[in-house]
Amino acid sequence: MSLVVLITVPEDQARDLARTLVRERLAGSVNVLSGSHSVYVWEGDVSEDTESLLLVKTTRERYGALQARVRELHPYQIPEILALDTVQELPEFSAWLRGVLPV
Repeated sequence: MSLVVLITVPEDQARDLARTLVRERLAGSVNVLSGSHSVYVWEGDVSEDTESLLLVKTTRERYGALQARVRELHPYQIPEILALDTVQELPEFSAWLRGVLPV
């Protein structure tokens, strides 16, 4: 099964990060959902920002490298990187994803 990785990022950097992850074959595809309003606690205060949410499709085998690369490129001290296992997926999509990503 594949992973869907959720990553929040400043809107002005979202497309560049998405392109890098796909170009470097860390992800098969990335959806950029702009205009996400985030409310969170940082250093004891409630903060709010407008961000983009990246929906990254990858494999378990590529996740470690993907996480390391996002940490290198991401501007936040602690980036939000959440990997979710898929429960079911279209077999053709799974085959495509495994075909475009190295093991």
